[in-house]
Amino acid sequence: MSALVDERTPERMPVPRKRRGPRAIGMAAGITAVLVALHVAAWRGAEMDLGMLAEGWHGMVRFVSEAIPPDLTWDPVVKDGLDACLVTLWIGLLGTTLSIPFTIVLCVLGTRATNGNAAVYQVARGIMSFLRAVPDVVFALVFVTAVGLGPFAGVLALICNNTGVMGKLWSEAMEEVDDGPAQALRIAGAGRTQLIAHAVLPACLPQLVGLVLYRLDVNVRSSLVLGLVGAGGIGFLINQSIQEFRFDQMLTYILMVLVLVVIVDLLSSFVRRRLAP
Repeated sequence: MSALVDERTPERMPVPRKRRGPRAIGMAAGITAVLVALHVAAWRGAEMDLGMLAEGWHGMVRFVSEAIPPDLTWDPVVKDGLDACLVTLWIGLLGTTLSIPFTIVLCVLGTRATNGNAAVYQVARGIMSFLRAVPDVVFALVFVTAVGLGPFAGVLALICNNTGVMGKLWSEAMEEVDDGPAQALRIAGAGRTQLIAHAVLPACLPQLVGLVLYRLDVNVRSSLVLGLVGAGGIGFLINQSIQEFRFDQMLTYILMVLVLVVIVDLLSSFVRRRLAP
């Protein structure tokens, strides 16, 4: 019986090792040398000094000792912090949703699957690259000088930056769509708008919605940073508490931000799971 089993059991053959030639070994060594050189240059350029970090440990200990325990006074610390967290959430929400119309226009014009004009395609891609390259903090500083301090400047900054980032993500998703349904509609005489509405968008709609939820999560965190430059929200209170050396209040606001980010992340994950096929 055992002999029968042995005869029917296929013999495992050893997998031959892939031999690397001198050219492959030389290329790997060259890439490793370049990476090491880049990291050495970056280390020096960033003025990395572990000795300074070791010498400054007492400053960090003093900072932590002054921050713990957090100030949990209801009025004005916790109450103002909760109100500011809501403002931060509203900034991230509006910065995401209000950028969707501009994103649709740019990604439709900047996608080869939906736009055959090379000049318009390059212009749209250039606008997306510009909006994506300029940090949202820079946009916030510009809008603060235009509309003053407050969350309105933060919303405008997120709209600009998120349009560039989400336009790039959406355009890549639309270019990866199967061209079969679009070709069938094109043969049937459908126009460009019909191709977009009935072939391209339905095929990638779940992915586009998932990207919107991902950007909402990111924008809520970004709105915290925008508050540091006067765009309102919980970031403004954190900056104010640091300037006043009230590190216990700062820790309270940071804990509130942590709870807010976790809640937004859980809600986004829940919606993404419901939308998954």
